[in-house]
Parts: sequence; C-alpha cells; structure tokens
Amino acid sequence: MKLEFGENFNADLYGLSTVVHNGEWGKEGVQIMNKMWEQVKSRHLGNKGINIWVYEQGNRLFTGVELTAPPPPDAGLEAKQVRIARYVKYKHIGPYEKIRESCEKLAAEFQSKGIKAVWPYVEVYGHWSPDPSKLETDLLWTLG
Repeated sequence: MKLEFGENFNADLYGLSTVVHNGEWGKEGVQIMNKMWEQVKSRHLGNKGINIWVYEQGNRLFTGVELTAPPPPDAGLEAKQVRIARYVKYKHIGPYEKIRESCEKLAAEFQSKGIKAVWPYVEVYGHWSPDPSKLETDLLWTLG
C-alpha cells in the first residue's frame, strides 16, 4: 500500500457533527452530511464541493465542506478548523464501502512499520463518479 507522508494539512470547514453509536459511522455520517448539504444548497452557499469527514476521540464525527465565505449565523452549520502538523495519507480508490477494509489493512501496516496514528483521522472525498471503482478518497491519519 502506497503511503505518503505530509505536513500542514489545514481545512476551514462548515458542517454538522454527531456522536456515533454502535459503530454506525457510515450510516450516521451520511445522515449528517445530507443535512449539511441541504443547508448549503438551499442557501446557495459557495463551496469547494468536497466532502471532508473528521473522526475524533469519543466517537465524534464531523462532516463538512469548505465554503467560499462564512455562512449566515442562522444557517445551522458548525465551524471546524482542522490543523494537522504531520500526517500519513493513503489514496483509497474504489467503492466507499471498501474504505473500512483499507483502514484495517493500513492499521496492520502501521503497526509493522512502527507508525503511531492519533486523532483526528480525516477522509477527503474526491468528486463523485457514477462508477464506484473510480471513486477516490484520501485517508489521512495524524501522526503522534
């Protein structure tokens, strides 16, 4: 698996967060992501069109997008600054349903290479494709 090491991942996001129960990360993430997009689209908020999911300690999940300007206060969106000084990245290509499988393989690789990952973990979803085999998602782990 090809790993890339990087520095200074920064994103100023607006979106929604939740505490995930029973390991339903995908299900609950899609629910809050869809609510976030309803707000963005109904208010015609300029954005970069890339979904970014931020996983944090305590089963917290934030789904957001970079906007071209801050939203009005009544938009109901939370602001989140993501600042990661050092990280390791893997580009997952294929169906979103296979991301968990990639993460499990990468966890074993991290252990064998002595890579220590800490929170937050971030998924940056590329532009949509109707062909699931062409979907690209950058998986970023904060280095401890």
